[in-house]
Amino acid sequence: MSIRLLSVFLIAMCLQFFTGSTIAQPFNSQTTVFVEAESFENKGGWVVDQQFIDSMGSSILLAHGMGEPVNNAQTTIKFPKAGRYNLFVRTRNWVAPWTKEYAPGRFQLIIDGKIYPTTFGTEGDAWHWQRGKEPVAITADHLDKTLELLDLSGFDGRVDAICLSCDENFMPPNDIKVLKKYRREALRLPDITPDAEGGAFDIVVVGGGIAGTCAAISAARLGLNVALIQDRPLVGGNNSSEIRVHLQGRINLPPYPNLGNLVAQMNHRRDGNAMPADYYEDEKKMNLLAAETGVKTFFCTHAIGVEMNGNKIAAVIGKHTETGKELRFAAPLFADCTGDGTVGYYAGADWRMGRESKAETGESLAPEIADKMTMGASVQWYSVDTDNATKFPQLGWAIQFNHQTAKPMLKGDWDWETGLNLDQIWDFERIRDHGLRAAYGHWAYMKNQAGGDWTERVKNRKLGWVAFISGKRESRRLLGDVILQEQDIVGQREWTDACVTTTWTIDLHYPTDKNAKDYPGEEFMTVARHKQITPYAIPYRCLYSRNIGNLFMAGRDISVTHVALGTIRVQRTGGMMGEVVGMAASLCKKHNTTPRGVYQSHLDELKSLMEEGVAPPAVPRSGLKTSQPSWLKNAGKNFARCAKVTVSSVHSSGLYPATNVNDGIYDLANNAARWVSDKNDTQHWVTFEWEKPVKINAVRIISGQAGDGSPKTPINDFVLQRTSDANKWDNIEETVVIGNEQCDFGCKFPKTEVKQLRLLITTTPENIARIWDVEFYCLE
Repeated sequence: MSIRLLSVFLIAMCLQFFTGSTIAQPFNSQTTVFVEAESFENKGGWVVDQQFIDSMGSSILLAHGMGEPVNNAQTTIKFPKAGRYNLFVRTRNWVAPWTKEYAPGRFQLIIDGKIYPTTFGTEGDAWHWQRGKEPVAITADHLDKTLELLDLSGFDGRVDAICLSCDENFMPPNDIKVLKKYRREALRLPDITPDAEGGAFDIVVVGGGIAGTCAAISAARLGLNVALIQDRPLVGGNNSSEIRVHLQGRINLPPYPNLGNLVAQMNHRRDGNAMPADYYEDEKKMNLLAAETGVKTFFCTHAIGVEMNGNKIAAVIGKHTETGKELRFAAPLFADCTGDGTVGYYAGADWRMGRESKAETGESLAPEIADKMTMGASVQWYSVDTDNATKFPQLGWAIQFNHQTAKPMLKGDWDWETGLNLDQIWDFERIRDHGLRAAYGHWAYMKNQAGGDWTERVKNRKLGWVAFISGKRESRRLLGDVILQEQDIVGQREWTDACVTTTWTIDLHYPTDKNAKDYPGEEFMTVARHKQITPYAIPYRCLYSRNIGNLFMAGRDISVTHVALGTIRVQRTGGMMGEVVGMAASLCKKHNTTPRGVYQSHLDELKSLMEEGVAPPAVPRSGLKTSQPSWLKNAGKNFARCAKVTVSSVHSSGLYPATNVNDGIYDLANNAARWVSDKNDTQHWVTFEWEKPVKINAVRIISGQAGDGSPKTPINDFVLQRTSDANKWDNIEETVVIGNEQCDFGCKFPKTEVKQLRLLITTTPENIARIWDVEFYCLE
């Protein structure tokens, strides 16, 4: 070989070693076995995680045991021939972005019952092929082998794929584009992607959260043949038991009170974030969808690309998140309900991500200079009580807490939120993992360092649930013919195509000042800053792309600014968007037109559909009593009005002060005039103090929050207390209440003369006390 050829050869080998991208070999089934981890026949305790397909190329298996090793995953493989096979595992040390000293996600392989000597998941920040220490010897009489994944820690070890080759010179490709081609060869995927079964679809809805599910059902009920593509094994998105965010936003309001009837069919009876799985009633949503014969749902399918015909989408390509098989979904219409604007992105739709500047939008809440900041993603968690004392290790790789930086708690809610200054798509694995480090680090502190009363309180507790699917709030926003802004909402701008009514505050999230000070650049706790609004009907023109002719949107990826996203992003509001998209799609088919064409030529017909709705009106939630106490009409003076009020805490938004408790103002359809506590209190209380003693024998407590047709979430367990001579709080026994379900509660008790009273609340939904008004009377 000449010196020049040798140099070229060495350079090529170096490039392949560092990038795997220049001279990658095609898959050779005669020498190589390639196994996608997510395709294991028995996944044991490992879970399929599809969240990072766009950034790293594949689903993975995750050992999400919350510190307890999970059961082995197992599958069978067949070697092509006898030989000595080098072993490669595509994995990474997931804490390497923060520390190289630790590797919590360790695991090993077991081949035919024998533990392979290499421990994997111990090196490398990026996804890469970690090579095993020694070849695997395969004999001709035993080519079939069992392959197992052995988790060593329970702390989120992860595997993309496993490759074994008897070609001594073989190294699997690492470059994501080259690896994509290699996977297709190894999985024997056809060059031409087959069409999905289910007939000729009228619309393909991508994304099975509340918005996408409502879009699919709405379209089907109006006669369309619908394909719904969902990348998880169940629908519901953030409202599923995988993420556990309860439904928010009001429905059934003017100008179209029947919008929201379909959303109401998905309502769950109990509210709260980060609660046990059955709170979210997955089966209700799944059964509702299954009953629609016009919808064919493709679960565990992730959109990985599109085919275009001019400025219109011809088909979406979906990849099964476990088998890797691909399907083509063709239709004249598409709806991007992915949250990330995935379909629009692949199609070349105009989009934004981050915050617009004040100069660009004129919004009072916009920053002076545009930036890439978004709201973050939540990794919620909670602990559970057990019968015995439990242990949890000190974790050097997790976020470190001390008495100054920790806020002791037994549960992490929506505000355990990360990644506000990272890219919520391309950096999302890091964002989710940082949330895990926060949850685990905090629990390590609680179990090992918190001290005081907390030592006994957590003695028998362990982590009961930590989300591995993050609850995302914001990423791409696809642009439509109208880009909704703060001024439109606050100024109540009227639109000829007004449709869905948004009711949530303009609710924008930022790292807390303390968290930013304690963990600069690595924040994981946020505060919500609210701007109250009057219910506002947004324009239909926010629900379709301005430059992709056949693309609808519903959910958090519609055409709004970052500021306006703060109000429209909650799930019931997104569900109503889905209802409208289904209606508009039916008109597109009826009149052979486009989403824009519905606005231009068939708006009155769309308004008629919105007036009618696609579901009957919901029956108001039963069990929560809102009638006034029978004695109230003759009660006389309300002594609470002249008392000085103090409370245990106030909500971090600052919108719900203690003065609301006794101002005499309440509207069970309006959440504004309430006192709302912080959720991190171990107990909630309200004290009333008078300048002179007063005599009382009745109390009225109006609590909860506005719901769908009736209020909900009243305080559950509580008691009135008075001070004794020993300056202690003593219960008024007649007022001890357990399991209250009355939003308008009244109670009489023996007449007592007091100068101080305390309402002690020990149980309340989400550990948040919400009170419109407390009244005290002296009945004759």
